[in-house]
Amino acid sequence: MLSYRHAFHAGNHADILKHFILFLTLEYFNRKDKPYWYIDTHSGAGLYDLNSGHAQKVGEHRHGIGRLLAAAERSTLPEPLARFAGRLKTILPQPGLYCGSPWLAQAQTRGCDKLRLFELHPADFALLENNMREAGLKRRGILSREDGFKGLISLLPPPTRRAVILIDPPYEEKQDYARVAQTLKDAQKRFAQGCCLIWYPCLSREESRALPEQLKKLAPENHLCAELHTGTPRADGFGMHGSGIFAANPPYLLAEQLAQSLPALTEILAQDGGARFVLEHQAS
Repeated sequence: MLSYRHAFHAGNHADILKHFILFLTLEYFNRKDKPYWYIDTHSGAGLYDLNSGHAQKVGEHRHGIGRLLAAAERSTLPEPLARFAGRLKTILPQPGLYCGSPWLAQAQTRGCDKLRLFELHPADFALLENNMREAGLKRRGILSREDGFKGLISLLPPPTRRAVILIDPPYEEKQDYARVAQTLKDAQKRFAQGCCLIWYPCLSREESRALPEQLKKLAPENHLCAELHTGTPRADGFGMHGSGIFAANPPYLLAEQLAQSLPALTEILAQDGGARFVLEHQAS
């Protein structure tokens, strides 16, 4: 299916959690001089206009990036979260825009690092090409209109033997859950030391609830799982009440940074009294 368009949801609470963790991960990888690859299996358009008809139709950004930037103006945030909010302001070309993960990654990575971006939707791929051209990515980035699950495996292991991988499908179809788990399994066979970030929605459906435990079994010795639930699940079982990131081989600082920041972020993005966060970490 190719009906999903992230423009409807850009800047929502799930984007904030995902991009905050991606920001911290790339920041950590930049500590070493050695180059690395950033691989994004479901890149989307890369940059979004929050004043567009798509974004305004549901207005999810008002309860996500809107709340975070307002909180940064009126109060002191935990230091990692403050750095993230400040960085967003500097990398966005103008007010009213919000980054997708490729835009954030091209801004955070260095001239020696490479980006490999996959996007299957034809309209979003055209936008991605244009946005990455505007960003000045040039030859250090390769964009491919193909299935990111398959494309990822074909790139592993990268020549640098260092990589940050983001797997972020829309989960429109039930098989996406199984494909995510299988892709992590296949990726680890080829590139066991790779840092792999997997975003997933927190839904009432069984596939969503079971996925984190499945992923933990694939990386039992070194993983991190962070979830941000913005509210109480609806009684009818519909709707996304939160989201999570599973990280295989996470940066060793990440658990401490999230423990410092997630309480404040949960408070900022809470939609009712059922808001909470989950943070689990297993290090070898």
